Amino acid sequence: MIFLKVRMMKLDYSEIGRRIAKRRRHLKLKQAEVEEKADIGYKYLSNIERGLSIPSTEVIMRLALALDTTPDEFLVGTARDTGTRWREVAELLRDMDDKQLTLAGSLLTWLRQQAL
Repeated sequence: MIFLKVRMMKLDYSEIGRRIAKRRRHLKLKQAEVEEKADIGYKYLSNIERGLSIPSTEVIMRLALALDTTPDEFLVGTARDTGTRWREVAELLRDMDDKQLTLAGSLLTWLRQQAL
């Protein structure tokens, strides 16, 4: 039997929302513009930025793409310079249904654990 050591990171969704808002303001974009670019619902970004809504991984990826950064900037506060590869992956995730996103998330979790 193999036991995997999993590190759990507690996410502070209020802080994530503040980071998203900071990035949006830095780019001088209105919430409605970002919502349209990220293909998310009206006022959803406002709720995320105020820590009232918890965004899914897909929404974090869409927001990162719309705000021209990497998801790390929102999740841990630093953007990683990875070129355009992360955008390509975000685009692949964009059109997936819930079942496919669950499978992709499991695969990414497994890949990350291999690097531990």
